[in-house]
Amino acid sequence: MKKLFIHTVAVGLLLAAAGGSALANNKTVVLVHGAFADGSSWNRVIDKLQRQHTEVIAVQLPLTSLKEDVAATQRAIARAHGDVVLVGHSWGGTVISEAGNDARVKALVYVAAFAPDSGQSTAALADSYPAPPGSAGIAKTADGFLYLPGKSVHQDFAPNITAAEQNWLIATQGPIRADAFAEKVTHAAWHDKPSWYVVSKSDRMINPDLERSMAKAIDAKTTEVAASHVSMVSHPEEVARVIEQAVK
Repeated sequence: MKKLFIHTVAVGLLLAAAGGSALANNKTVVLVHGAFADGSSWNRVIDKLQRQHTEVIAVQLPLTSLKEDVAATQRAIARAHGDVVLVGHSWGGTVISEAGNDARVKALVYVAAFAPDSGQSTAALADSYPAPPGSAGIAKTADGFLYLPGKSVHQDFAPNITAAEQNWLIATQGPIRADAFAEKVTHAAWHDKPSWYVVSKSDRMINPDLERSMAKAIDAKTTEVAASHVSMVSHPEEVARVIEQAVK
């Protein structure tokens, strides 16, 4: 009985220590997915962050407009404990550039993401560099939503992960209203918040040179990975490491 009591106390102390580590950070990481994806695209990064006792919230964007996607992100920020590190992938970068103006957001992390300036749309930013190969594979529904056929996911969106992982992305992808790309950011939060950028050197959905240009424009601490567009799936350790730098 005495041994059982001692074991129970020891386990309790370990759990308290883990919880204390999370509280010591006093920050929550809010992850914002991109077009043609959903919150589950962050699963591997979530695992890495939680192992470091970092609190994480993955937003589920409606992908219906910039305004509505920002509102969904703001709801996640409101739920978070402490200060927030806001992370965006692809289209999610546009979203965090707007939602990041919240006073609780202390840092921004862009992962193969758009980083438009104030008064700039995602479409205008994308058009400032030669189109990447993957843009040709984007399909459109009759009611104006864009999505990626399976072939495009395999060849362009996520060519460097397993077939099973590609099929998972195909099944969970979120189509985005095409008009969202024409919406302009009112004030880009990266003007006021420290930023990090993870460039995907083999990206076929956003021109890697555009990614480098955006990282320079926002004065981001930049890391390059030998990854396709979905570096958070293929290189979760590297992506999580950059996010942890922003947390600390």
